[in-house]
Amino acid sequence: MNLFVETLGQGSNVVLLHGWGLHGGVFKRVAAALAADYCVHLVDLPGHGASPALTDFSAKTVIDILNQHFPLPVQVVGWSLGGLLAQYWAARYPQTVTSLALIASSPRFVREEDWPYAQEAATIQTVANNLEQAFEQTLERFLGLQMLGAPAARDTLKALRAELFAHGHPQGLLPALQLLLSADARTLMPDICCPVTLFYGLRDAITPIGAGRWLAQHLSDARLHEFAQASHAPFLSHEAEFIPLLAQHLDAHA
Repeated sequence: MNLFVETLGQGSNVVLLHGWGLHGGVFKRVAAALAADYCVHLVDLPGHGASPALTDFSAKTVIDILNQHFPLPVQVVGWSLGGLLAQYWAARYPQTVTSLALIASSPRFVREEDWPYAQEAATIQTVANNLEQAFEQTLERFLGLQMLGAPAARDTLKALRAELFAHGHPQGLLPALQLLLSADARTLMPDICCPVTLFYGLRDAITPIGAGRWLAQHLSDARLHEFAQASHAPFLSHEAEFIPLLAQHLDAHA
């Protein structure tokens, strides 16, 4: 499968994996800041942006595609859905993934009796149900939920909206949403041996801070950064604080 990937800069390789409904361009300011020191790859995940859709958007299938595209040591930065896939990638291909940076992500995106750090399944299912009838409005409402509670949320949301269809109309979002409903990566934690840095907002309604704190406790080598005023996209809402912390992480494990 041919993934759409934008690459800039030179140096050791860093792969950026975006969240559901968006594309690699959401990281363009982060990538520009890193490009002086790194070869940065902005991936459009299957069915997102300009990458073709998959009927089988399983974690194994997507990770195998990513690993075929980047068969070399990479540091992986994953936001939300991208962070979930990054966890599977690091566990399945430890020889490829040398470090992880997880942004507002989780091993489990659905609330359960033993997992309170997520949304109710019905909330995600509602997004799925509305995709066919009101595609653009559903995506915009989902973006609004991601910014809920953060200061300057309107400006951040405006920036996200501008990026939403910059790589074309995504064609395969529903299978990826089904992965968010079904995936549970909690059992993978012993298999993730690389260093991990975690970036979480205290005001995040999609991946509450408890998910980040749980990961910090259950990963063998993890550091957690909490953004007191951030919601689900601290790399956008708190860019000036986020980028130096990410660069520090990448420099330590290059």
